[in-house]
Amino acid sequence: MVRDFTMAKYGELCRVLLGAGYTPVTVYQYLTDPPGGRTVVLRHDVDRKPENALRMAELEHALGVTSTYYFRHPHTFIPEVIEQVLSLGHEVGYHYEVLAKAKGNYEEAIALFARELEEFRSLCDVRTICMHGSPLSRYDNRDLWKRYDFREFGIAGEAYLSMAGKGLRYLTDTGRNWGGKYSVRDAMPGAGAVPPSVATTDDLARWIGSAGEEGLYLTMHPERWAVSEGEWVIGSLTDLAVNMGKTVLQVMRA
Repeated sequence: MVRDFTMAKYGELCRVLLGAGYTPVTVYQYLTDPPGGRTVVLRHDVDRKPENALRMAELEHALGVTSTYYFRHPHTFIPEVIEQVLSLGHEVGYHYEVLAKAKGNYEEAIALFARELEEFRSLCDVRTICMHGSPLSRYDNRDLWKRYDFREFGIAGEAYLSMAGKGLRYLTDTGRNWGGKYSVRDAMPGAGAVPPSVATTDDLARWIGSAGEEGLYLTMHPERWAVSEGEWVIGSLTDLAVNMGKTVLQVMRA
């Protein structure tokens, strides 16, 4: 039996999606030229361990799957990894967190956004962006766009704001639970509730086979998908501690 949240299990999930007739697309592809029919948008938020992102990108490439990878600056901004992910045919975008970094100072945040975006564009043509949740911060990075317009930077879309209201069912692996139990900000307005029975990746695979959804939007965090037994144990314990902290935060902010 394959452990959940391992690269092998992610490979199984990709095969389930392909077997169910879903066409995998990037965020940019969906926003500009959606294929029609059963479609799954695959997104990876590279919060830590960029080497895991590369392993995941290689796995997808071997299966004929394309997806979007959002890298943080400077935490996972590793040019050689980004270039290899691009070479495999995937989209690379900017995982911004500037409002949290600037502690709510909007002018400082937009200036930082411009500088970091320029660094990304020295490597690739960034066409979409995605906020980092920054769960320990009181600031929601998406709020930057209540005062500014990302289109003025030549950005085609934001992975939450631009994808909302398009009829996609949104699911994320945050907290090692596909049901959104531990999501603080990782949620899609109007995306519909996920059945509480969907917690593990096997649960998700069974649901995909029976739900008949036309459009899916899946977010994965590559650091959560282990490549060794030791990494799996450490990751499980880390997520357990983080989930406990998030639960406390949600109670305090309620």
